[in-house]
Amino acid sequence: MPNDQALVHSSSALENALNRARQGILELQHEDGYWCFELEADCTIPAEYILMMHFRGEVDEELQSKICVYLRERQGEDDGWPLFYGGELDISCTVKTYYALKISGDDPAMPHMRRARDAILARGGAARCNVFTRIALALFEQLPWRGVPFIPVEIMLLPKWFFFHLSKVSYWSRTVMVPLFILCTVKPKAVNPQKVDIRELFVIPPEEEKKYFPVRTRLNYVFLGLDKLGRMIEPLIPAAMRKRAFKKAENWILERLNGDGGLGAIFPAMVNAVEALECIGYPRDHPDLVVARESLRKLLVVEEERVYCQPCVSPVWDTGLAVLALQEAGGGKNDEPVERALDWLAERQLLEEPGDWQEYRPDLKGGGWAFQFRNDYYPDLDDTAVVAFGMWQTGLKRFADPIERAADWICGMQSKNGGFAAFDADNTHYYLNEIPFADHGALLDPPTSDVSARCVMLLAPLIEKHERYRPVMERCLQYLYREQEENGSWWGRWGTNYIYGTWSVLAGLEQAGIRSETPCVKKAARWLKQEQHDDGGWGEGNDTYYEPTELKQKKWRSNTFHTAWALLGLMAAGEAGSESVERGIRFLLEKQENDGLWEDIEFTAPGFPKVFFLKYHGYDKFFPLWALARYKNHLSTASNDP
Repeated sequence: MPNDQALVHSSSALENALNRARQGILELQHEDGYWCFELEADCTIPAEYILMMHFRGEVDEELQSKICVYLRERQGEDDGWPLFYGGELDISCTVKTYYALKISGDDPAMPHMRRARDAILARGGAARCNVFTRIALALFEQLPWRGVPFIPVEIMLLPKWFFFHLSKVSYWSRTVMVPLFILCTVKPKAVNPQKVDIRELFVIPPEEEKKYFPVRTRLNYVFLGLDKLGRMIEPLIPAAMRKRAFKKAENWILERLNGDGGLGAIFPAMVNAVEALECIGYPRDHPDLVVARESLRKLLVVEEERVYCQPCVSPVWDTGLAVLALQEAGGGKNDEPVERALDWLAERQLLEEPGDWQEYRPDLKGGGWAFQFRNDYYPDLDDTAVVAFGMWQTGLKRFADPIERAADWICGMQSKNGGFAAFDADNTHYYLNEIPFADHGALLDPPTSDVSARCVMLLAPLIEKHERYRPVMERCLQYLYREQEENGSWWGRWGTNYIYGTWSVLAGLEQAGIRSETPCVKKAARWLKQEQHDDGGWGEGNDTYYEPTELKQKKWRSNTFHTAWALLGLMAAGEAGSESVERGIRFLLEKQENDGLWEDIEFTAPGFPKVFFLKYHGYDKFFPLWALARYKNHLSTASNDP
């Protein structure tokens, strides 16, 4: 293969790059065995941290000042704040950030504030914000409560057969909503010590605004009518019923407070839980509240001059992926750091713990892993597949039972269409996306190609000893075939976007023994090659969640994690000897930093497409290592072929 030979001459450079990258990753391993990289979101989260302090009337001035440094640095070129680096202004993020800066003492006449205000007004003003932002503004008395959906605490009492029930929405929606039921029923007023307002952000006075809920569809119109009816009959709700609903909501939160992991282990739910418990009378020195507030502080990334708040932490995911990269770099040999990481993970498998997933799978035994240090009620299928696959690759007997428990749990969580979601099965009540609360479009957790592919990746090698997994895998493969886009790619729900989704599926198909000559594989490989940039790398913006990938491809900067995904996908498709792969490998070698690792500014994933995006700070570290190691192993195999 001539293209293989081209890099054989620089095999020493490849070997050196791998050794440096491996050492760089190992130096970041915690002494307990895990990896946990920073997880950055847009400015909404740190802005909300400031607003939380003013809501409660307890402001840490030094912390607030450092968060403001971070917020000012992140202002975009179009004068507002985007959802990801290089993105367009998002009005909801911009309003919250502006309010956080103003409430912290920034003068509205300052240039950055004036520019942001003008940008907000040019887009219709603060009334055009999403529901979550409007709820925050209502709590601060910046708009009337009719500007937010009617979500009374009595929703807790609705039966499972009703069109809306907590079990019918995603885990993140549940954990965010239940505390909001309390807040939106009690309607507490923020302390707001300086009584700061943002009336200047409204085109017309907020109390006169008529279009808080524009009609999108006929079904949406029906739900808006029900919303209006609910407000009318609220005074008729019996006091005893309301009391019972409050108690059920309170108990639901307490059962899931998750120790120092926090409710749902995600920032919005954790903040809402603190504020909800306080507004129903919990004293601030109550042990549950003390721990809940501490769980929020643990999300802060504190630097000398600035601070930002993470939406959550990702140790299980980071550790699982770092293990897979190191296993590839080790050429199939087990070493102490990998085994130590997997032993740390084994201790965190959720076996007998209660979980919301049991609502629809009451007889299924547990076996999953959560994404965070603790999130016992909400194990993640994606994490579970990655961790168990890493364990399987060791061949060690001590991991046999954890692997089987994980695989059995995954099989039991298969949805009716053959695919797998992140946290629930058959969470596909799509009509709920039309309720007024769901203007963000992220209410549900349906099956996706990337998670489904990871589940195939785990199940495929286990079939030799456990034939019961075969029909589950076959149904999932049929789901993946149906999900392929016309251009050959797959949509990535939990990573940006088509490159991530395509790599994920190709990796799963490879494990399942789907040959490179198969039409769907050839089509996907052809698409990846077409998307390669002139510099040999790949890059994709988060705006592919708004527009098809072909429309904006040329403006995106190549980066190391997209390049690594594309390379891993192509090599899984049998293209390791192609010119495209060689050029991509050269790109990674050229971009390696002095510490042996890589650094990119781009956001890597959606929390929720079009609404909330993330930057996993580990993705530009372990994925390039993985791709280089996979390529080296290919060269070694090719050189040994007769």
